[in-house]
Amino acid sequence: MKIYFDENMPFAKEFFSELCHLNNGIAGEEQGELVPFSGRTLTAAQVADADVLLVRSITQVNEQLLHLNDKISFVGSATIGTDHIDLSYLAKRNITFHSAPGCNAISVAEYVLSALVVLAERYLLTLSSLTVGIVGGGNTGTRLSEKLTALGIEHKICDPLLAEKQKQDNSQNPTDQRHYVPLVDVLACDVISLHVPKVVGGEHPTNKLINAENLALLREDQILISACRGDVIDNHALLALKVAGHGVKVVLDVWQGEPDVLEALIPYTEIATAHIAGYSLEGKARGSEMLYQALCQQLTISPKYQLANFLPSASIPAIEINQDFNQILLNQLVKMVYDVRRDDAIFRQQLFVQGFDSLRKNYPVRREFSAVTVNLSSTAYSDVPHRLGFNKN
Repeated sequence: MKIYFDENMPFAKEFFSELCHLNNGIAGEEQGELVPFSGRTLTAAQVADADVLLVRSITQVNEQLLHLNDKISFVGSATIGTDHIDLSYLAKRNITFHSAPGCNAISVAEYVLSALVVLAERYLLTLSSLTVGIVGGGNTGTRLSEKLTALGIEHKICDPLLAEKQKQDNSQNPTDQRHYVPLVDVLACDVISLHVPKVVGGEHPTNKLINAENLALLREDQILISACRGDVIDNHALLALKVAGHGVKVVLDVWQGEPDVLEALIPYTEIATAHIAGYSLEGKARGSEMLYQALCQQLTISPKYQLANFLPSASIPAIEINQDFNQILLNQLVKMVYDVRRDDAIFRQQLFVQGFDSLRKNYPVRREFSAVTVNLSSTAYSDVPHRLGFNKN
């Protein structure tokens, strides 16, 4: 097989190199090949002979990309969303498709937590006194909800699709027992964190969900965080709001029109990054692992590798805590593993030198909380670090 993969997929060679040499026992077949490519510039000619295509969210997979290929049987996206995939076209051609839902949900949730810790320190906020509104109750929203619960932070979730599904579940013990609220209730929270896919049209569109009308509802003291898709916030409407002097604090990881960024909006943000919220090593590598498992299933072979086979040890693999948990300790713990100010500084200093895609391609290694083991002494009786996701012996 010829397997083409986005060059930004961690451990792709480790996972897929053996699979590309399978020939189902047929003698004389040509040698397989594992071919990396740049996701933004991929052309139909490049993948004309691909049996398997593995992409990330910046590659549009549609008839235009695959019209020269008459042999491809598997397309995988090592990301959560599928708005870059023409699913109906793939179905029409009987091409199997798999994505990686939830692969970077923990990474994004930890990005949001790092942003909250930084802003709490910057503006002397008490995190436990804030209310957080989560727009989107899927994988990422759920992981964020779990971390907020561990910290005792009140939060609300808006997800009309899940709310409708919950109503249709007539069982006595529905799988999802969460309470969902309307968008207006979330927009009244101290912090608003967006975690929805881009949906154009339909009953519940998210394209420009946070538009001029909804932005006008925001208070001066609120925090608005977007780490999902750039088109969920109308960037020009947000810029107009900030230029007019509104005090809402803005954290943007995603931007309308990526890789082109509304340059004038950057100075009005508290934290600005290059769509890297989900770019922990674990988050990106889980996408590779999930596609590896899916391809093994299609080939009817047992997976040989797991992500744990390839992940390196963290630079600080373990620490010991000798005090009870508080916000100061939270600040130290979170920033020890991931301080979002690093990525903000890189974005502001290098965006117009390197370019948006280059910042993503050359993103420094970042680990998740689970890479660090936290040992609690007898005087540190709180298990909050472990409930936040730090490892324990």
